[in-house]
Amino acid sequence: MQAQADLTGLEPFPQPFYPYAVMSAKPSSTTVAANKKARHLYELSEATEAGIVLTGPEVKSIRAGKVNFIDSYVDFRQGEAWLVSLHIAPYANAGYAPQEPDRDRKLLLHAKEIARLAAAVQQKGLTVVPVRLYFHHGKIKVEIALGRGKKLHDHRESLKRRAEEMDMLRELA
Repeated sequence: MQAQADLTGLEPFPQPFYPYAVMSAKPSSTTVAANKKARHLYELSEATEAGIVLTGPEVKSIRAGKVNFIDSYVDFRQGEAWLVSLHIAPYANAGYAPQEPDRDRKLLLHAKEIARLAAAVQQKGLTVVPVRLYFHHGKIKVEIALGRGKKLHDHRESLKRRAEEMDMLRELA
């Protein structure tokens, strides 16, 4: 009869050490600014990711969170998409280069996407609004969505529905 070995302190299979296989702790996309008013004023559908053409100081200002979405929308001109009246505050340490905070900024989309969105805006009376601004793998992206403007009774209905949901959550808790 063979003696049983005492294996209480040993792990069955030691974990291998891979120093370069550790994933980054940073998430792949980080939201910088969100257009909360767009969800209040519009019924949003069909969200699309778009790149945006920016200058260096604008990127620094966006990293600092100095962005304002008030009254911004997407306009279509000569087969291109432009983000109109997105306010990016001037960067303080930009140097001598002039900065225009409310300039129109070109959106980077495929031609088919631009044509589809422009047709929806023209035919159905919809608006394309920016929903959020975020970093995706180090690049600044804009999430845009088709939106239909809400009427006053729609605002009241959504507020009523939200209040009912909050009451339900309070009762369950």
